Amino acid sequence: MSDLNNLMMKIKVLFLFLMVSMMSNMAIAQDDAITDEDLKKYAVAMDSIESMKGHLIETITEMVKGNEEVSASRYNELSKIIDDETKLTEAEATEVEIAFVKSVAAKKVEETAKINEAFQSLAVDYIGAKTYNAVKKALKEDEEIIAKYKALTEELAASK
Repeated sequence: MSDLNNLMMKIKVLFLFLMVSMMSNMAIAQDDAITDEDLKKYAVAMDSIESMKGHLIETITEMVKGNEEVSASRYNELSKIIDDETKLTEAEATEVEIAFVKSVAAKKVEETAKINEAFQSLAVDYIGAKTYNAVKKALKEDEEIIAKYKALTEELAASK
C-alpha cells in the first residue's frame, strides 16, 4: 500500500509543479495591501483545490482497492513499469491488468486536468492573478497574514 501512497505523493508533486509553473507567468503584486476579503478568497480557493485533490486520491484508491481482478500490490508493481513492454512481459502482466493500470492512469490524467482548470479559473477569475500572487508571496513572508490564513483555514475545516 506504500507504493500507492508514493504514487499519490507523485501526483501531488506533479500538481504543485504545474501550479507553480502556471502561476509564474502571472503578474506579481508587491506593494498592494492584502485585504481580509482577498485572504478569504484565497483560502476558499485553496480549500476547494485541496478537496478536489483529496477526491482524486480517494477515487484512485477506490478503483485500485475495488478491482477484483488486480490486487493493490499487483497494481503498484505494474504501474511503475506500465510504459515498458519488456518489463511488463517479464512481470507476466495480463491484458486485463495492463488495461486496468492504463484506465487508472487515464483517470488520473483526466481528473488532474480538471483540477488544474479549476485552479486556473479560481486563481484568475475568482481571486485575480495579481491578488493570488500577492497572497501567495505574503504567506511565505508575513507572519500576520500567515496567522490570519491559518485561522481562516481552520474555520473552513470546522465548517465542513
